[in-house]
Amino acid sequence: MKKISLLIGTLMLSGCASFGEGVAKAFLEKQEEEDLRECKIFGKKFGGMEASFERSQHVVKVLMVHGVGSHIPGYSLQFQEKLAEELDLTKVSGRYKEIMLTHKEFPEQNLGTLRVKRLLSADESREILFYELTWSPITDPDKEKLKYDTSGAYSFRRAEVNQMLKVFSNDTSPDPMIYLGGAREEILASFRTGFCWMAGRDWSELPDYTNEQCTLDAMSVQHSINDEYAIVSHSLGSRIVMDGMQSIAQRVGKATDGKPTAIEQGFITSFQQKHIPFYLMSNQLPLLEMGQRPPEVVNQQDDYCVLGGSKYNERLVASIAIIAFSDPNDLLSYAIPQEFAQHDLDSRLCAKITNININVAHVIDMFGMGKFANPLTAHTGYDSDDRVVALIAEGIGSKNTAEIVKERCDWVEYVD
Repeated sequence: MKKISLLIGTLMLSGCASFGEGVAKAFLEKQEEEDLRECKIFGKKFGGMEASFERSQHVVKVLMVHGVGSHIPGYSLQFQEKLAEELDLTKVSGRYKEIMLTHKEFPEQNLGTLRVKRLLSADESREILFYELTWSPITDPDKEKLKYDTSGAYSFRRAEVNQMLKVFSNDTSPDPMIYLGGAREEILASFRTGFCWMAGRDWSELPDYTNEQCTLDAMSVQHSINDEYAIVSHSLGSRIVMDGMQSIAQRVGKATDGKPTAIEQGFITSFQQKHIPFYLMSNQLPLLEMGQRPPEVVNQQDDYCVLGGSKYNERLVASIAIIAFSDPNDLLSYAIPQEFAQHDLDSRLCAKITNININVAHVIDMFGMGKFANPLTAHTGYDSDDRVVALIAEGIGSKNTAEIVKERCDWVEYVD
C-alpha cells in the first residue's frame, strides 16, 4: 500500500511539475508575443541608405566591419538579405568577389579578407556593393594560447553551462586587449586597405580573386565622385572604423602639408563633399576610448566643419553621421555623450551623433523576482532586428521612414 501511495504521489508531483513548466513557458512566450521592447532615438533626423541612394542616383557602397570573436567570410549574409529585402533589392550577383588583403607596411601579415557582393533593384537602377571585411586572422593566432583552457584536457572539470560561457569568453574578451596592444596598426591597415578597394573600383573592375595591393588611379577618383558610402560595424568594429578614419585623416593631412599628387588631390576634394553615415551596432566607443590618447586634432569643429571656417578646406569629409545602436541590457555597449564628438574624435571628421537605445533582447518578468534580458542576445541581436535594419535602410524623420519605426520607436529630435 505504501508503495502504491508513493507511486501515486510521484505521478502527481510529476504532473504538477509538467503543468507548472507549461504555465511558465506559456507566460514567457506571451510576454515575447506582446513585444514591448523599447526603441528610443535621440538626435537629428537621418535618411538611412535611401538618402544615400538619392545623393548617388545609382551606387551605394557599404563596408561592414565585425566586432569581437573569430569570424569567417560570410558572417554578414543574414544582415545583407534583410537589408536587401527592406530596400527592395531583389537581384543579387550569382557570385562574390574575394580579396585577400595585403599592405606594403606589413608584407608578411595576413590582414584578412574583403568579400564583395552586388545587390540590385529589379530594374537595376539602384545598386549596393556590399564589402564585408573579416580581420579575425590578425588576432586568431594569439587566441590559440587559450585553447588548452577549453580543450578536453581541462574542460571536463567545468560544468557544462560554464564551459559554454568560457568558450565564448575566450573567443571574444582577448580581441580588445590584442587590438589595444600590439595588433592595432595591423587591424587599421586592414581597414584602410578594405576602404581603398571600396573607394577605388566598380563591380566590373574588381577581380574575382586577388591578393594584390590596392592601387588608385584617375578612374578611381571618378568613382569616388559619383558613389556614396556607408559603414556598418559591430562592437569592437566601432572603435576600428573610427580609428581607421582618423588614421586616414592623419595621412591626408600629411599629404596636404606636402604636395599631393593629382590623384591624391582628386580623392581629397571628392571626399570633402561626402556625407558618410556610420551605423555602429553594440557601440563601444566610450569604453575603448578609456586610457587612449586623444586624436591630434580635437575641439576645432567650427574651424574645419563650418563654411567659412579657418580650416574648412582641410576637412576630411563634409560630415560623418554616427548612428549608435545600444541595448541597455547589452553589457558591452554604450550610448555616446554629445560632447564626445568634440573632445574625443578628430575634428576633421565633422562627426554628428545620434543615439538609439533599443531592446534587441526581450525583457522578461521573472514572476515578480525582477526583470531579465539575455545579455548575449542583447549583444549579438542587432543585425537581425527588423527595427535596426529598417532604421539603417530608411532612417527616421524622412518620407521613407518605415512603418515599423513609426509604430515602435519614439524619437526625441535634436535641433541646433
